[in-house]
Amino acid sequence: MTPLFRKPVIFAFCACLILFSSGIAGAQQTLMMATTTSTDDTGLLDYLMPLFTKDSGIDLKWTATGTGKALKLGENCDVDVLLVHAPPAEKKFVEDGFGINRRQVMYNDFVLIGPAGDPAAIKGKTVKEALAAIRAKQSVFTSRGDKSGTHQQELALWKAAGGPMPEKEPWYVQTGQGMLATINVAAERNGYTMTDRGTFIKYEADHKGNPPLKILVEGDQVLLNQYSVITVNPARCPKVKADLAETFSKWMAGERGQQLIAGFKLLDKQLFTPNANE
Repeated sequence: MTPLFRKPVIFAFCACLILFSSGIAGAQQTLMMATTTSTDDTGLLDYLMPLFTKDSGIDLKWTATGTGKALKLGENCDVDVLLVHAPPAEKKFVEDGFGINRRQVMYNDFVLIGPAGDPAAIKGKTVKEALAAIRAKQSVFTSRGDKSGTHQQELALWKAAGGPMPEKEPWYVQTGQGMLATINVAAERNGYTMTDRGTFIKYEADHKGNPPLKILVEGDQVLLNQYSVITVNPARCPKVKADLAETFSKWMAGERGQQLIAGFKLLDKQLFTPNANE
């Protein structure tokens, strides 16, 4: 009886050991990413990541936040890779030794949006003229106010427009929230805001093509919005899975990732333009 009893126990133990080992191997194939809210809000990551996992065998998990906070997560060794859109801050991040192998992968542009009635009469103006008109009219302007890439670019545009910075003005509303939430606050206040085009298209699709806020200013060269992938530096963060991060980075910049980015559309509109080869 004893041998017959032992065999199932040994088999069960071996099976458990195999499952436990598989679990460890699976955990080693999980990549942690910090990214900006626009890649999440638009649905781009939900579209790309199952295909990346299928191609690579790597499970990617992400935190969507402002680029400033995403870079801080990289500095603190809390993630393996970044997908962000604040080039000056990104370059400093790499220069300071926190990141390696920064690759541009795609872009869209920023737009100024507001109510169709356009109380500050900014439609068709340059960005500088539009911001000056909003300030003069003291029309409500909602800002993310969260040190995100969008917020940093918005502040740079206010500075370039001249005059005092608007943070202490009563008409300037800092939400401390993501882009879609900030757009919704602007709509509730019959005000203006700046958003990336991809998030605006998502907002437009959520309103079946007829959103309360409309694009009023676009096409200015200063509105370019570049996205890049950065691997967190393993010399600073020994536990970072730099090999998996590089696999993701090369996939995004490679032919497969670039084609998929180009093919991602809402309302038959392209949200991001691939530019890894430029």
